[in-house]
Amino acid sequence: MNAGIDPAINARALVNAVHTAAAGGADMLFTPEMAGCLDRDRERSGAVIVTEADDPVLAAVRGAARDVGLWVHLGSLALSDPASGKRRNRGFLIDTQGEIRARYDKIHLFDVDLPGGESWRESSSYVGGDHAVMARTPWGNLGLTICYDVRFPDLYRALSNAGADIISVPAAFTVPSGEAHWHVLLRARAIESSAFVIATAQVGLHEDGRQTYGHSLVIDPWGTVLLDAGKEPGLYWADLPLERIAEVRQRIPSLAHRRPIEDIVIS
Repeated sequence: MNAGIDPAINARALVNAVHTAAAGGADMLFTPEMAGCLDRDRERSGAVIVTEADDPVLAAVRGAARDVGLWVHLGSLALSDPASGKRRNRGFLIDTQGEIRARYDKIHLFDVDLPGGESWRESSSYVGGDHAVMARTPWGNLGLTICYDVRFPDLYRALSNAGADIISVPAAFTVPSGEAHWHVLLRARAIESSAFVIATAQVGLHEDGRQTYGHSLVIDPWGTVLLDAGKEPGLYWADLPLERIAEVRQRIPSLAHRRPIEDIVIS
């Protein structure tokens, strides 16, 4: 996606994608992080960011999923959180009846100063989640993560220990960090988890002035890139050969060989 600052416009794009994906025979649609509103102007975005119960983008996507009978992983939405006085970066797994099967609040918040002068302080507006989430689907166990989480392998270890077969990484990666780290981090998470990774990305120059890296990826458990969507927004398709999960785990049974590390000796 190349999401903008108007949730109504983004909602229409998402609903259209749901219908197009269903018409094309897809089983599930995956969307990027911040699919409902991508706006770094906190004052302006504050006028349209609402609670989960009131969010029009979530309601529109749930309705579309129900209408066409399609699973949707809505990568994330910015939602107000009255309890903390901040916002939540929350992803949703929606089934063919439009019901929410799982919610995940992004755990790791992006607070960095990048070369070139870009500075991001996600924690100034958002409160992080406090637990990992995995959901059962007809195609296997789906682990939910969001963007900056990809830099923290302990989260992916927890998900794969719990039996994740597929892990989603919706994102809005910056261009400098994307060029340096996007592909290698996602391939590493797939390899170490012996799981498919589906990483849907925001792309291009956005209405709020930011630029995102794109390159939505689908990666198999061996680390092979099955799809790289490049730098153009649009609907992209991939088939997951799910038998690869068992093949890879039998070939290199690293999950079975894991041991907890409780102590470290420093000499």
